[in-house]
Amino acid sequence: PGAFVAETATLGERVTIHPGVTISDGCVIGDDTIIYPNVVLYPQVKVGCECILHAATIIREGCVLGDRVIVQPNAVIGSDGFGFAPDGESYYKIPQIGIVVIENDVEIGAGCCLDRAAMGVTRIGAGCKLDNMVQVAHNVTVGPHTVLAAQTGLAGSAKIGRHCTFGGQSAVAGHIEVGDNLTLGGRGGITGSIKGDQIVSGVPAIPHREWLKSSMTFSRLPEMRKQIASLQRQLETLQSIVEKD
Repeated sequence: PGAFVAETATLGERVTIHPGVTISDGCVIGDDTIIYPNVVLYPQVKVGCECILHAATIIREGCVLGDRVIVQPNAVIGSDGFGFAPDGESYYKIPQIGIVVIENDVEIGAGCCLDRAAMGVTRIGAGCKLDNMVQVAHNVTVGPHTVLAAQTGLAGSAKIGRHCTFGGQSAVAGHIEVGDNLTLGGRGGITGSIKGDQIVSGVPAIPHREWLKSSMTFSRLPEMRKQIASLQRQLETLQSIVEKD
């Protein structure tokens, strides 16, 4: 009761639909999927088997979810990518006509935003886990079994490898590649393409051990500044003595 299911939608067996759900034209829902209240599926969305779409999830037109995908409340999948071109003193909105594909066994956290591709596909690989409030921009590819902690942001067309782990509030610049098995520390920022099989931290990200040394040095900068100023004064004094002699 209270749900809208378009006549052209196709529902599998044992699909559970709660009140307030909207399932638009051409949608396909797999067997044993559960859709909680106020979920909105735009036209031509495909959802696999044994998925769970929690309350107020929105999935835009044409997007595809594999099997056993869990989407937490208020996530948006397939929103327009951030595409604008300068047009005199204003900006022209570039149509975003691609889709988002989420492969099998992915979990999307609450409040995540996964932008549709400008053209082609924004892809989240099988087994990926996204924490709350992760932003994935248009045309990003995230390799299988990668984990993104809360408030991570991936800029447009970034390619993330397999089995990567990103700490909270970390970021990746657009149009770069991140290798497999890379760990990025919290609040770290990757600004250029980087090889995998390493642990990096900081902005711009550097090997973690180097970052630890740099962090220790940073905390000592005020003291070092005073020491340098004192040494400069001593040198000036010595120089004046030498010049007099």
